[in-house]
Amino acid sequence: MQEQFTPSRRAVLRLGAALVAAALSTAAPAHSPRLPAPGQLAHVEVFDRTTGATLAVHEHAGRRYIVGVPGHEYALRIRNATGQRILAVTSVDGVNVVTGDTASPSQSGYVIDAGGSVEIAGWRKSMSRTAAFFFTEHSNSYASRTGRPFDVGVIGVAVFNERVVRPRISLGDKRESGRADAPAGSMAEQRAGATADAASPPASESAAAGAFAAPRRDAQRTEQPADARSQSSAKLGTGHGRNENSYARQVTFERASSDPAQIIAIQYDRYENLAALGIVPLQNDRYAGRAPRPFPGLRFVPDPD
Repeated sequence: MQEQFTPSRRAVLRLGAALVAAALSTAAPAHSPRLPAPGQLAHVEVFDRTTGATLAVHEHAGRRYIVGVPGHEYALRIRNATGQRILAVTSVDGVNVVTGDTASPSQSGYVIDAGGSVEIAGWRKSMSRTAAFFFTEHSNSYASRTGRPFDVGVIGVAVFNERVVRPRISLGDKRESGRADAPAGSMAEQRAGATADAASPPASESAAAGAFAAPRRDAQRTEQPADARSQSSAKLGTGHGRNENSYARQVTFERASSDPAQIIAIQYDRYENLAALGIVPLQNDRYAGRAPRPFPGLRFVPDPD
């Protein structure tokens, strides 16, 4: 039976700040991260732990896609672009990465300090262990194996602001007389995504948080992409991989609103499937960047020698 963590009321999961900083400094590759657009609370990247590269994001028809390689482990990096803590309720294939339940924004997630970031590399099994994410066949994904195959192929993050309490000064004795809440913020949906737990506490009083980074290792289940011109292969999903250390602790977090201020979604699949849909360019195709011309031989009469 799968071990799950159900957060206590008004509680969240989070790695200690020192551990997060040490993990990210050793695991993060050298690259220039793309900054969030104005008004966005967070930015999400997907890091291939097998190759050590941050996966390129391909924009298509208003959605974002990445190419996954079967057998490769991966991790999610979520960066807080604000000056206060945020809650990132995170899902993979429509499943909450903390509780393992069908995803909903009202559930447990990860708290990220102001200007900080966290790395999530697996399904949380306890306060000290996770099961690694890895790209695998749709039928072998954790969601499919637990009877939820319909939302396989998407990573989601629902971001919440923290409720800010400010003292209210009365005109008479200038004592604190109440609390003022920070505005909830507007919905800035980029894609679809969420996390889930049917028995989780109300959104305004609960959340969950954590972060994890592990050393890279050689892939044990690696497949090479097939020719993109061939028939589309089975869709990718995320498997329930090896057990790893990932220490977490509970912290309090009160949401500013029951609705997320931002929802981020990144869809993924193997290369040949995305190439067949025209989302990514064909590999090893010298003409991939050239627009075809209907009359390539069009020209005028040259001058005589």
